[in-house]
Amino acid sequence: MLRLLPPSTPDPPSVSDEELAELYAYPERLDRPYLRMNFVASVDGAANADGVSKGLSSAPDRRVFGLLRRLAEVILVGAGTARVENYRGARQPSVVTGEPPRIAVVTATAQLDPAAPLFTDTKVPPLIFTTGAAPEANRRRLAEAGAEVVALDGDRVAPARVLDTLAERGLHRVLCEGGPHLFGNLLQADAVDELCLTVAPTLAGGGSDRIVMGADPQLRALRLFSVLSEDHVLLLRYLRDR
Repeated sequence: MLRLLPPSTPDPPSVSDEELAELYAYPERLDRPYLRMNFVASVDGAANADGVSKGLSSAPDRRVFGLLRRLAEVILVGAGTARVENYRGARQPSVVTGEPPRIAVVTATAQLDPAAPLFTDTKVPPLIFTTGAAPEANRRRLAEAGAEVVALDGDRVAPARVLDTLAERGLHRVLCEGGPHLFGNLLQADAVDELCLTVAPTLAGGGSDRIVMGADPQLRALRLFSVLSEDHVLLLRYLRDR
């Protein structure tokens, strides 16, 4: 893996694990949740292949994916993505807490399978953000499966309330892994601080989702912070120009 930006030398050397961790480090001394999005997309903008992101992933993408998880305190994900990607608990410990980061799932209905690996194959209980309007039986099943269920007021899970709840638990380094509709909701709420985007060297065609769905059109400036490349894969880190 080579670092193209910021430039190091005219003939850039391979990036070590230590340099990679430094390049993707969260800001220091955070006093609020800092929201990092991580997505992979094809060159023509598809967010998945055959319905899952794994079809677009690669060795360099998985290397950064694993690092971003280790740098985070909590991994935020939408219920649809958790189901389709068959989520389970994170394996590697966070460099911040010393234990695997919690998986936090956003679901308005609490319609999740308590027998799924998310609940049965994890070292840390998942955190479920749902609504007071979600069926009580659904919430109870997830709590009995070991999850911490947080029912927020209203009939939708407001991003601001999610981030406030994470802040109350001292979880400031937030990694969101999708999906596109959750990204859209977070973008609509102006909650996104950065985007880590892997560009897979492939054309998907067809009607695949983009990495953002559902948000009203509104331009938000980004600053390109770093560019890595390996095997024709580009790994980009963009920061919000707030």
